[in-house]
Amino acid sequence: MLSKVYDPGEIETKWFRHWEASGAFRCGQRPDADPYVIVIPPPNVTGSLHVGHALNNSLQDILIRFERLRGKDVLWQPGMDHAGIATQMVVERQLDAEGRSRRDMGRDAFVERVWTWKEQSGGTIEGQLKRLGASADWDRSRFTMDDGLSRAVRRVFVRLYEQGLIYRDKRLVNWDPKLQTAISDLEVENKEVDGHFWHFRYPLADDPAQHLVVATTRPETMLGDTAVAVHPEDERYQHLIGQMIRLPLTGRLIPIVADTHADPEQGSGAVKITPAHDFNDFEVGKRHDLPQINVLDAHACIDLDGTPYHGLDRYAARKAVVADMEAAGRLVQVEAKKVMMPYGDRSGVVIEPWLTDQWYVDAETLAQPAIRAVEEGRTRFVPENWTKTYYEWMRNIQPWCISRQLWWGHRIPAWYAPDGQVFVGHDEAEAYAKARAALGPDVVLTQDDDVLDTWFSSALWPFSTLGWPDETPELAKYYPTATLVTGFDIIFFWVARMMMMGLHFQDEVPFKTVYVTSLVRDAQGQKMSKSKGNVVDPLDYVERFGADALRFTMAAMESQGRDIKLAESRVEGYRNFSTKLWNASRFCQMNGIGGSDTVAPPPATLTVNRWIVSEVAATVAAVTEALDAFRFDAAASAIYHFTWHTFCDWYVEFIKPLLQGDDVDTALAAETRAVAGWALDQILVLLHPFMPFITEELWHALKDDRASDLIAAQWPTVGSQAIDAAARDEMAWIIKLIGEIRSARSEMNVPAGARVPAQIADLDATTTGWLDRNREMVLRLARLDGVEPVAGLPTQGVVQIVVGEATVALLLQDVLDFDAERARLAKARDKAEKEIRSLQGRLANENFIAKAKPEVVEDARAKLVDEQATVARIDAALARLA
Repeated sequence: MLSKVYDPGEIETKWFRHWEASGAFRCGQRPDADPYVIVIPPPNVTGSLHVGHALNNSLQDILIRFERLRGKDVLWQPGMDHAGIATQMVVERQLDAEGRSRRDMGRDAFVERVWTWKEQSGGTIEGQLKRLGASADWDRSRFTMDDGLSRAVRRVFVRLYEQGLIYRDKRLVNWDPKLQTAISDLEVENKEVDGHFWHFRYPLADDPAQHLVVATTRPETMLGDTAVAVHPEDERYQHLIGQMIRLPLTGRLIPIVADTHADPEQGSGAVKITPAHDFNDFEVGKRHDLPQINVLDAHACIDLDGTPYHGLDRYAARKAVVADMEAAGRLVQVEAKKVMMPYGDRSGVVIEPWLTDQWYVDAETLAQPAIRAVEEGRTRFVPENWTKTYYEWMRNIQPWCISRQLWWGHRIPAWYAPDGQVFVGHDEAEAYAKARAALGPDVVLTQDDDVLDTWFSSALWPFSTLGWPDETPELAKYYPTATLVTGFDIIFFWVARMMMMGLHFQDEVPFKTVYVTSLVRDAQGQKMSKSKGNVVDPLDYVERFGADALRFTMAAMESQGRDIKLAESRVEGYRNFSTKLWNASRFCQMNGIGGSDTVAPPPATLTVNRWIVSEVAATVAAVTEALDAFRFDAAASAIYHFTWHTFCDWYVEFIKPLLQGDDVDTALAAETRAVAGWALDQILVLLHPFMPFITEELWHALKDDRASDLIAAQWPTVGSQAIDAAARDEMAWIIKLIGEIRSARSEMNVPAGARVPAQIADLDATTTGWLDRNREMVLRLARLDGVEPVAGLPTQGVVQIVVGEATVALLLQDVLDFDAERARLAKARDKAEKEIRSLQGRLANENFIAKAKPEVVEDARAKLVDEQATVARIDAALARLA
């Protein structure tokens, strides 16, 4: 017998252990079934579960469990990412606390230390995902630096190099002066800060008395200027285009060029061009064949021998340059200005655009098939609007810098001869073989110190995890995958690169659908951040309310194209939903209703039973259609409302007299038990993808000898032929009648225990039959003393209710003081109106909107809506009394 109290903690731990031990998550158990595959976005080994993981993995598991129930051969491929820079920073911080550094240890010892940390502490999130109920094939878990994936990375690098699609080049990168490495755009956080425009006079070479005023936010990089640009249509400077300027402080001659990069409305309209220290300037430099002069070293200090600025930090050099320009009479003005500054998201220092030799992938060439695949519909984005974002990125793609100046990661398989020649191979032996063939037997090679960008290895994730470069049975069966569930922020950095690599090396898209999740915000709609103190720990919710409640919350709030406002009250509400289901199942169990392994609905003669079968069929269709369309919110809403309202609130109440009492009809009771057990089973199966733990517990509690665990059961197949339209119409009218009477009683403050008489007019033949067949049900659930059809209704001492074409009069003269009730309602209305005026005044006050905390403003708006609803309810009640 089910206990009186539902305790999710004990149940969830028990069932996850059981599923793992029984092999329920393993792929390949249905060899003849169609495959359905999802690859997990591999979380970093440095991470712990956050709300983004909770949302993303809950949605993945819903799809996986749904398709498993539909009979597919399901593979949810799990694994972890080595997260090069993030993981290296964690270990370096540990060493720093010990008073050591990686350079003290040397590369090999440091890498060994990182591996040790990874094995001991890295992968915490895997255990947390299991706590959430993630039914991935954990036995197949991969790591982006395990032996198999490392072999795949080397194979891809060598092949792309041999095809001319990987090359070494000197270009600008995002350089982190603190971490001493190039970083990706994803690792750069742009912040608006207070800055300045310094306006300097640059003298013309042919006439030093004449000058051009140049405005810059970075005076220190003027030492590397190689041109000044003006807009080709800026009339102020037409006569200067093509002339030379003598660069102050250096004496170098640089040209004045015409380029649309110069904005006539910005600053002076003339902009200095420093190709080695600005991404836009780099492109201008290429258009005009300008030299690139690197004036900074890896620590962002000036690197110009023979100048007074050599060795100065970039900001110290800025002050010195400004002071020297002012002393020379070349500083025109200093203009305060808000500027966007790039910060390393991990180091917290300003990132420097820096000219270095790095390894690149020809992303533009690889992008073309990936663009066509989406244009042709071979891969689609849901919501569809993300397709536009994908196209914008891919059609304007730049060379992909894949080298990082780190020690933790896939070391680049390139070796250098003393003369600088590079030899690329799958291993050192292959590189030496190539080098000896070219340079002789005594050549000595040195491997490149750099490692590959983390995204390089994760770009291979959909096929490298299946055993490639070997032609494995898993690769043949499970590639391409079906669905990728991911966040919008890595569409370019991960999704696009998987598309490029999958098409290039497998000649097939890596996934058919990309589902882009919503962004989870706090209850007030604010973005979560540690600085705001509003970060939600999903595991806290799991411990307090259960994993099922959190999972259902995520699904119910996941609406395509809309952010999620995650409030504790929602999670608590779905914990109450679990309790509601538990109590309804306990009622069924106590009344001899058990589980049913039959797929088809049992025979039903009673209208109430034919009605519940029909509602099950409609709900199955709604949930299935919604999940097929990735409408998680619609699917959750359909099963929630059917379970809570249709089954628990109405059906269970309807059937109580059929099961309890001295004069129970044995045959009808047996029919009802069979139908109720079957309907409850369908609820458990439909709910299982969302709430796997409680449904598995109830599945076994309701029947000891199940043919299988619920996780391996069959998705409901009851079709439209099971829908009895007449039964649905009849019970919908009865529910409406009872509901309207209950609402009127509540509005009128009729005592709960009072049984009042009612009369009903304007019934037709159909509704008369409905009322006659269900009279006892109406009397019991609406708490009526009687309900009699009449030709005309009394007008005094009654409250009237309209239900379709019929009108019901509740005869309340013996239980209600109508004058006192009118006075009570009028007083309540005046109070609500007063509060509405107060709230409207606050919300119309611009100072309140501007200065109050966002959550206070949002709370005021919510209260206004509530008070307006209160007035509407009171008006309805007064209208009934009138």
